[in-house]
Amino acid sequence: MSSSSTAPSVLLNTGVQMPLLGLGTYKLCRPEDVYRAVDASLACGYRAFDSAAVYRNEVDLGRALRELLPKYGLTREDVFITSKLGPKDQGEKAMEGALHSLSQLDLGYIDLYLIHWPGTQGLVVTDQRNPGNRAQSWATLEELHAQGKLKAIGVSNYTPAHMRELIQSCKVPPAVLQVEFHPQLCQAELRSVCEEYRVCFQAYSSLGKGELVTDPVVMEVAKNCERTPAQVLLRWAVQQGVPVIPKSSNPDRIKDNARLFDFTLSDTDMNRLSALDCGHKYCWDPSEVV
Repeated sequence: MSSSSTAPSVLLNTGVQMPLLGLGTYKLCRPEDVYRAVDASLACGYRAFDSAAVYRNEVDLGRALRELLPKYGLTREDVFITSKLGPKDQGEKAMEGALHSLSQLDLGYIDLYLIHWPGTQGLVVTDQRNPGNRAQSWATLEELHAQGKLKAIGVSNYTPAHMRELIQSCKVPPAVLQVEFHPQLCQAELRSVCEEYRVCFQAYSSLGKGELVTDPVVMEVAKNCERTPAQVLLRWAVQQGVPVIPKSSNPDRIKDNARLFDFTLSDTDMNRLSALDCGHKYCWDPSEVV
């Protein structure tokens, strides 16, 4: 990511800037959908794109970016690309998995590469091999980071216990933790762990799989500030310095989701939204993984 970019960003512990807004690509499966979404995103200022091995769209994302960046007068260095190691490659297959992501994207390097899940595909959550597999994956990511192929490395869906285990054993600390985060899941303990160890806390599922846009409190706050509920939910995160990666294949919605930096929520509204916290997860629960 070039330092000349004007996209609002956060400073990672690697010294690199990561945009506060990125396009999530989960469930963007068809090449034409990926292309259209990337085109719409670049047009309205997105400079970060979040993929994963399990999304099966790394090839399409890489191709779309190579074709579209020149259209907007941009280079590879102007965008920030995240991908993730699939649970099937956790452990001894981590090198193969990470190199596969690099080759599928074909963008020279990956800005941020995450371990997607603390468990291993094919092992039960209580299997005592899970911690060893995580550690082996991390050592692999450290190696590729040292080679410059992965500019920053991090984790996703880790609990406070997983984070402390990693911090105590790693050579290179994680730059980012990406987890589910929205007003019903404020993740106070995880955010505190991240703050303590200078790890950037990044949100996914900011809209609670779309459920939260119809929450009465969210709708009322949105009406009062003449914004959409989705904009309010995304603003609630970025106003706390938490990067977001809303996913959409709809160009109008992609554009709407980018309008986060020209308004501010009042302290009262921020507190009303945060008061919705009830520990509710709409996505996966990693707390059972040893």
